[in-house]
Amino acid sequence: MKIDQKYMTIVLIAGLAITGCKKDEEDPITPPPPANEEELITTVRLHFHSANDVEHFHFAFTDLDGDGGNAPVIEADTLSADSIYTVEIEVLDESGAVAEDIGAEILAEDEDHQFFYQVNGANATVAYSDLDGNGKPIGLTTTWVIGAASNGSIVVTLIHEPDKGAAGVANGDITNAGGETDIEVTFPLVIE
Repeated sequence: MKIDQKYMTIVLIAGLAITGCKKDEEDPITPPPPANEEELITTVRLHFHSANDVEHFHFAFTDLDGDGGNAPVIEADTLSADSIYTVEIEVLDESGAVAEDIGAEILAEDEDHQFFYQVNGANATVAYSDLDGNGKPIGLTTTWVIGAASNGSIVVTLIHEPDKGAAGVANGDITNAGGETDIEVTFPLVIE
């Protein structure tokens, strides 16, 4: 009897060990959500409205075939010296039959986007007029203060997932923004 109990104990332990080591069936792997793909941006327009709404100016960048191929078309009106403008930016994908408003997507994902405006050589400053859900700037609407007559350029950059808490970023300094550049456009800036 003692041999049978010993034999049964060994069989029981071996059975438990075998079933305990059995590979668990894998649950079907749920694919990760798709990455936020960069949108194709073919058109960037800046609409300038003077404080008294008398003057209306426009800057436009159009590159319907995207990077490569034909060179983009860039147009910029001359701005009036000693003026203040409210500027709204329009961002589109016009590569298809129907234009897609990328600005609406930027607004829907406002915490993940910020426009930066870098003025070079011209007497102008740009300040943010809109904020995301965390009180950080977006840049779809800005206020431009134009000084004396001058010539230069302005680089408009849309950054995806910038570090909006980094030093200077909330004030429009792109240096510490990080993230990825969705589009960068340089417009001539002529003030008369």
